[in-house]
Amino acid sequence: MRMLKNEIMIFDSHFHIIDDRFPLVANQGYLPNNFTCADYLERARKLKIAGGAIVSGSFQAFDQSYLVAAIEDLGPTFVGVTQLPASVSDEEIMRLDAAGVRAVRFNLKRGGSEGVERLDDLARRVHEIAGWHVELYIDSRHLTELYCILVALPSVSIDHLGLSRTGFDTLLKLVEHGMHVKATGFGRVDFDVVPAMKAIVSINPDALMFGTDLPSTRADRPFRDEDVNVILDAFDEESARKILYENAVAFYRPQAAM
Repeated sequence: MRMLKNEIMIFDSHFHIIDDRFPLVANQGYLPNNFTCADYLERARKLKIAGGAIVSGSFQAFDQSYLVAAIEDLGPTFVGVTQLPASVSDEEIMRLDAAGVRAVRFNLKRGGSEGVERLDDLARRVHEIAGWHVELYIDSRHLTELYCILVALPSVSIDHLGLSRTGFDTLLKLVEHGMHVKATGFGRVDFDVVPAMKAIVSINPDALMFGTDLPSTRADRPFRDEDVNVILDAFDEESARKILYENAVAFYRPQAAM
């Protein structure tokens, strides 16, 4: 590995904590290996991680216990992205908000979350109650069928640059309307990430948010530390600082100032 050039702090907008002390549910026959808070900190120790968003995976379904514990362990510069059933109470949303949760995720690629038919209602409800946004793990080729719903929602982000070249033009149209996009999972996509990221930034310099995607469960190519240099090589310092840190901090509103 060549020396990382990064002199910029990173807010890791997308990573998973997997701790078998808490419930895990096999998804499509898959159960991941443990990747605890200690494992994450050790794996990311060469990066300038100053906070981040712990994202619930398909294999965690609606369990909140692991997420609340992980936020507490990692500290107030970290937040959570959970999965919730549409039947969740207002009181539970506020309890999770106080614990540091900032978004609800719909895993439309692998399941394990609430169904897409509840997307509009639940996204609006959590935003009204707690100011949360909604996150989608979705292949861009399916964005067209959801475009009218997504463009009208108050706050949305898309994982892993949308995964596919097919539908990327629709993703860019959504960026024009304020959608955020995660610069994550470079080993998951079927296109060159640099022109894709530049296209997003050219539309809205506040939209793109970097994340490690650790531990890169089921990815064809796991995260490498050098993926940070992809951004540092492609963008000037101001843009890189926004992608690596500032955009996500503004979007996730961690409890502690950084």
